Amino acid sequence: MIIDRKINYGILLKIKMINKNLKNNEDLSVNKPNNWYLIDAKDKILGRLSSFLAIRLMGKHKVSYSDNVCPRDKIVVINANKVILTGKKMNKKNYWHTGYPGGIKSKTYKEILNSKNSILVLKNSVRRMLKKGPISKEQLKNLYIYSDDKHPHIANNPSVLNFNN
Repeated sequence: MIIDRKINYGILLKIKMINKNLKNNEDLSVNKPNNWYLIDAKDKILGRLSSFLAIRLMGKHKVSYSDNVCPRDKIVVINANKVILTGKKMNKKNYWHTGYPGGIKSKTYKEILNSKNSILVLKNSVRRMLKKGPISKEQLKNLYIYSDDKHPHIANNPSVLNFNN
C-alpha cells in the first residue's frame, strides 16, 4: 500500500510537470526570428489604434498566448502626429500635469501633436492599456513610434499591418 502511494505520487508529479511546461509555453523556441510589422497611423482614431497595438504587443492575437511570456514581435508606427481624436477632444481636452499639487500645465492635444514630442500621446495611451508590471516594460520596448514617414527599420523588411477603423 505504501509502495502504491509512492508510485502514484511520482506519476502525479510528472503529470504536473508536463502540465506546467505546456502552460508556460516552453515549446516556443528562443531561436525564432523576430517578426517586424509596420502600421501607418495617418487618420486613425487614437483609442482604437492604441488598443489594437496593445493587443498585438501582449500577443493576444496568437494561439500560444500566455500572460507571463513577452512575444518578440516588433511594431513600427509611422505618422504618429497625424492621429485623430473623435469629437471636440482635439481642441478642448487638456493633457498635462506635473504630478505635484497645483502643477497643472494645460496643453491641448492639438498643441502636443504639433510639438516635437508628438509621439508621447500614442506611446502613453498604449502604455496605459498594457498590464502593469515588468513584462509590460518589455512589451513596450517592442514598439517603435515615429512622427513622420521615415524610420530606420527598413532593413528589417517590416510587413504592413492593415488596421481599419
